[in-house]
Amino acid sequence: MDLNDLYRDVIVDHNKSPRNFGDLTDADHSAQGFNPLCGDELTVYLNIKDDQITDVRFKGQGCAISIASASLMTEKLKGLSVEDTRQLFGKVHSMLTADAPDIPVDEMGKLAALQGVRAYPSRVKCASLCWHTVIAALDKRATPVSTE
Repeated sequence: MDLNDLYRDVIVDHNKSPRNFGDLTDADHSAQGFNPLCGDELTVYLNIKDDQITDVRFKGQGCAISIASASLMTEKLKGLSVEDTRQLFGKVHSMLTADAPDIPVDEMGKLAALQGVRAYPSRVKCASLCWHTVIAALDKRATPVSTE
């Protein structure tokens, strides 16, 4: 099995069985995000204690890339500090958009499965929606995030 097949399997798995999917009724941070181009809609919920993400969940509907990205994101963010989350956003954004991102694949873990999206510019917004939404949740923005 080559690396592209492995990445595809990760995306399919996280789309079919998204991790941390559903409401977080006691969330102290949340935000909504929309991708009008693809129709993706999601809400990200966070609990933060002592500047650390103690729980994260999401709900919504969207394409396979959008749901898989949100699922992978929630797995990675649990236990991270707010600052580390903001830094990770920058790395993911670079991985999705830069021609030659300088981020070691092993540093990204399963998130590296999303790097192939870079070859499909119209899908970058699908993969990045949850990341922009989590930043909006951290900033306690009331206005929904849009990829347009």
